[in-house]
Amino acid sequence: MLNQKGYEKKQKSNEFVDIYIMGKRYNVPSSLTIMKAFEYAGYTLLRGCGCRAGFCGACSTVYRIAGNHELKVGLACQTKVENDMYLTQIPFYPAHKVNYEIDKLQGDGDQVVELYPEITKCLGCNACSNVCPQDIKVMKYVSHAIRGEISKAADESFDCLLCGLCASKCPANIVQYKVGLLCRRLHGKYLAPKASHIKERINEIEEDKFDKQLDELTNASKDELANKYNNRDIEK
Repeated sequence: MLNQKGYEKKQKSNEFVDIYIMGKRYNVPSSLTIMKAFEYAGYTLLRGCGCRAGFCGACSTVYRIAGNHELKVGLACQTKVENDMYLTQIPFYPAHKVNYEIDKLQGDGDQVVELYPEITKCLGCNACSNVCPQDIKVMKYVSHAIRGEISKAADESFDCLLCGLCASKCPANIVQYKVGLLCRRLHGKYLAPKASHIKERINEIEEDKFDKQLDELTNASKDELANKYNNRDIEK
């Protein structure tokens, strides 16, 4: 994940803290996020950096503070460094994943419990909600899923970015974010009202209604495309 480019040691002051990357100590400004601290220390982030704004969930990080036994997690682009912070970044959480074919399922609550029976073991500790970087009420949508309220679970989990931090803190080993994803899929396929305009647009595509416009765009020059983009109609 990381390529070292070199590191120039800074004079330690009250505004700097010690962090440990791959077991090596670096002295970095205390105002930095974990992600920026990596770069300050001379590393190039090749992957796991994503949007850098807390919306993609790609930079899940595990860390521990010296002298504290608690294993902590956070998004590297949001979490600020602390003194004596030991960092470990992982590409994804290797959480339990259930394979299913959405076309063979039904839009009822029994489907969720059958595929993810561990949700019934929820302890109600709310650790999943407390760690969520999107402030989603994770335990609430899991409760909806347990009761078979798929649409409510889908709505409550709508902003989930699948970073996996909730599952990392769950003592019952529930994979909350995958439960929420299943509920959203079931809601979209079986419970949500069908959008008539989408069906109409699909019919238009199958009837080759837009082929002429697509050919014009495909064959247009860079300047022509720029002109079309700059002079496009923008909905107010």
